[in-house]
Amino acid sequence: MAGLYYEDFEIGREFHHDLSRTVTDYDNISFSLMTMNTQPLHIDHHFAEQTEWGKPLFNSLYTLAIMIGMAVTDTTLGTTIANLGMTDVRFPKPVFAGDTLRARTKIISKRESSSRPNAGIVEFEHTCVNQKGEVVAICRRAGLMRKREAA
Repeated sequence: MAGLYYEDFEIGREFHHDLSRTVTDYDNISFSLMTMNTQPLHIDHHFAEQTEWGKPLFNSLYTLAIMIGMAVTDTTLGTTIANLGMTDVRFPKPVFAGDTLRARTKIISKRESSSRPNAGIVEFEHTCVNQKGEVVAICRRAGLMRKREAA
């Protein structure tokens, strides 16, 4: 499914994204090292065994990226001009290797762009849950979206 245009978004609409993703140790270590995050809680099993978690915690920024990535196909694929920012980013529960993640998105608000007549700003609320249905991540994101008539 191609992304939606500004006009297509309705405040209050919810998307339950079909894609799911089981995360692995490799994902966690690779992402952490690619982003120069050498936090041993993510990359060192021996260190992590000594913590309250008893095993490595999944890098929260990768969880954030997966959550937003899962939303792209249903919402913004090919229709986004720019990602304007994120607010209210939270990680209420930890993610561990072997967890399977799913996401949903709710349209919170939308408004015309004051500087670009061919675009509007849509505010998304993304929520990520694990295989137990526990919320592991949530954020609000503003996207500058193409208008249909400008396409």
